[in-house]
Amino acid sequence: MAEETAGHSGAATRRRTLLVAAIPLLVFLALAGIFLKQLLYGGNTQEIPSALIGKSIPQFALAPLEGLSGPQGPVPALDSAALKGKVSIVNVWASWCAPCRQEHPLLMELAGGEGYQVAGINYKDKSENALRFLGQLGNPFAAVGVDPRGSAAIDWGVYGVPETFIVGTDGTILYKHVGPLMPESMKASFMPALQAALAKAKAQ
Repeated sequence: MAEETAGHSGAATRRRTLLVAAIPLLVFLALAGIFLKQLLYGGNTQEIPSALIGKSIPQFALAPLEGLSGPQGPVPALDSAALKGKVSIVNVWASWCAPCRQEHPLLMELAGGEGYQVAGINYKDKSENALRFLGQLGNPFAAVGVDPRGSAAIDWGVYGVPETFIVGTDGTILYKHVGPLMPESMKASFMPALQAALAKAKAQ
């Protein structure tokens, strides 16, 4: 009887182990299904659903990019408190990221707009390279936070760089764009989302 009980217990343990081992595979298959659906039915792979849309930004506090200065002096660090009180565009970027260089002129254009701020999270980068990147292409960011290990980006649900978020005045994530901003995506989805966020802020 004891041997039979032990056998049942061992079988149950093996089933639990197999179930736990299968979870990563199931998650991968679910994500692969999303991408496949986008490809088969003509969806935009840059508009990947995010579990954080409609939720508050994660709590974070990042160090500044030392040596980065703007018209007002040293560019401040970035934390969650800095993203409340006004509409914010948060761009996750790195100097080693070729698509980041590609989208940068559009960020420079956005930096000249009114009613919002543009902030940056520098992802897994070397400070000297990040400074050189912004020195060559211009600095669109009112605040920059350095994320050398990518831990803050994980909390934001970042897939890779570049990614860009629109955050409401109350700190709610309203929109997420995966990949480089392009003129087409700006016109089709990003700018309408930004205008909606600004209209909501004005109505409050």
